[in-house]
Amino acid sequence: MRHNRTINHLGRTASHRSAMLSNMACSLIKHKRITTTVAKAKELRKFVEPLLTRAKEDTMHSRRIVFANLKDKQVVTELFREISTKIADRPGGYTRILKTGNRLGDAASMCIIELVDYNENMLKEKATKKATRTRRSKKTADTTAAKSAETVQKEVEAKTDEVATDDKTSEIKE
Repeated sequence: MRHNRTINHLGRTASHRSAMLSNMACSLIKHKRITTTVAKAKELRKFVEPLLTRAKEDTMHSRRIVFANLKDKQVVTELFREISTKIADRPGGYTRILKTGNRLGDAASMCIIELVDYNENMLKEKATKKATRTRRSKKTADTTAAKSAETVQKEVEAKTDEVATDDKTSEIKE
């Protein structure tokens, strides 16, 4: 039984696991999106999100802590220059896991883990998506339908008035 076992060891020794998570975090920060197994992605999220939170505050102490975990100078500078400015107002949840199905060779469940603020497709949908209304009762739905019907009728009347005035002005010109 796995009572109170919070760490997924991923079938690796502690040194191999820490090196793998460090390399995966560096790849995620460089490329903003990587493909991996679901188990590794969930462990990577636990590893990288505290580092991203630490990167919001650009001090020497936080840089040293992040560098101790990542061990790549270029990745640390990119994290503190570019990524920290984009995630500055976000209170957490910097990564997103999108499941993609099973791998052909061994049927391992695969996914894409990405930084939330760097997916242009999702950001476009968020910008264009208007507020959806939920239907609470028939009464409110009927009133909104009646209001929308009234607005449509007013628009139709306004257009007919415009057409009528255009016809009158054309007759006067002739």
